[in-house]
Amino acid sequence: MTKRITFYAMVVMIATIGFLVAALRHFETGIPLFPGQERSVWLVEARIDFRATGDAVTVSFSLPEQLPGFDLYQEQAASPGYGFSIVTENGDRRGEWTKREAQGEQSLYYTAQFAEVAESVHHAEGPTPRAVSVYWDDAQNTAAQQLLTRASTTSSSPHSLARELIKLLNQSVPDQNTALLLAGGEGRAELLSKLLNQAGVPARIVMGLHLEDARRRQQLVPMIEIHAEEKWTVFNPKTGEPGVPSDLLLWHRGGKSLLDVTGGRRSRVSFSIVRQQVPALQLARAQNSDNIFSSIGIHRLPVEEQSMFKLLFLLPLGAVVVVFMRVLVGLQTAGTFMPILIALAFLQTSLLPGLISFVSVVGIGLLLRSYLSRLNLLLVARIATLLVLVIFIISAMSVIGYQMGYSTGMTITFFPMIIIAWTIERMSILWEEEGPHEVLIQGGGSLFVAVIAYLLMDMPLLGHLTFNFPEVNLILLAAILGMGQYTGYKLSELHRFRAMDEG
Repeated sequence: MTKRITFYAMVVMIATIGFLVAALRHFETGIPLFPGQERSVWLVEARIDFRATGDAVTVSFSLPEQLPGFDLYQEQAASPGYGFSIVTENGDRRGEWTKREAQGEQSLYYTAQFAEVAESVHHAEGPTPRAVSVYWDDAQNTAAQQLLTRASTTSSSPHSLARELIKLLNQSVPDQNTALLLAGGEGRAELLSKLLNQAGVPARIVMGLHLEDARRRQQLVPMIEIHAEEKWTVFNPKTGEPGVPSDLLLWHRGGKSLLDVTGGRRSRVSFSIVRQQVPALQLARAQNSDNIFSSIGIHRLPVEEQSMFKLLFLLPLGAVVVVFMRVLVGLQTAGTFMPILIALAFLQTSLLPGLISFVSVVGIGLLLRSYLSRLNLLLVARIATLLVLVIFIISAMSVIGYQMGYSTGMTITFFPMIIIAWTIERMSILWEEEGPHEVLIQGGGSLFVAVIAYLLMDMPLLGHLTFNFPEVNLILLAAILGMGQYTGYKLSELHRFRAMDEG
């Protein structure tokens, strides 16, 4: 009896600690308890990698400033051993890292927060720009002139000229002039910029970043910007749509190159993105104050790690659902962790496409497994063969889904393939020993539990709490420990004892 009291006292203490720490974090940092109370803040981290050659290093990186639809809220650089400063050269705002001597692989970080605004802030455009001179070889010059002549006959303004040129450059079967220009190795945005400047329309390349939550290793996408009617207008070089999309952050506009590295080689830049539903002022206070929460908080980590933890902190929710459904309800599942991993995969694919993909992969896998059973393979060889077949099944579904225009085939690779292979093996053995009825019970139970876990993990409130208040998982841990001591009747067993109650 004393051990049981001690156990429940420990469970209550763990839950209380989780609750108190979450409350303290809320009052100390000002992070709201409910999502959606404040405007969104995008935390973007640029990572610059290069190999230093042993000499003095100077890295110059273009920084955003005038952003349609966004305000630059806060910025900082995190690169130990390097000096950092922000300089302005001919209106181009750049971050500059310097070091007397460096050798080997180097990584530099620039982090900025961007708050969405309802309307773009209009900045002074400066003097009216002029079209720059363009140089082609003889063959390219002839092709460019003919392409411009063709586009000019169906356009009446710089904007319509840009749209007509985009149509010509993106034809499924390009004509000889377009094919000749594209064969030069330049991208469509660069080629479009040269054609417009040759036509007397000031144009330049701009680089944008598509904002999507919890994304890593993203690259800038080139856009074209033309000056007409006393303002700059952005065009998508693939679709011809004018304007800046709401999810596009214009990072680099005109001026010098995006990245210049002196004293290094093989330089590259990538971006990681996290969307935070917290007040901007309190978020800045949490990141820069000296309290213990800002020192040990998740927000101190690089954005790439934050993206990983945002999904990782959802797993305890799935664990609570599995324990509740198996211990209290008595629902059978194919393993303990499989429903949690399926629910995590549904977060990547969405529910309906994920269900279709999972059932398809497992169904095809069971058919192939029935054939493997006839070959009398050893267990290790059979599971390894099944794993390879599962990879081929997922690859085939990815290709088919892509050809049909659906993203499901591209995202089902998030499924834990090894767990799926082992599940197929277990279900096949279960089919042989217990029959298809038991396979349907455990397989259906796994999917049912995974769907419930997905619905909880997909709730904005719970996602907000688990990421911004990680100590909430202590409350979930206490719930799991409490349910782990339950030894009474399960809900699914009550119907067997109904006759005793009636008697």
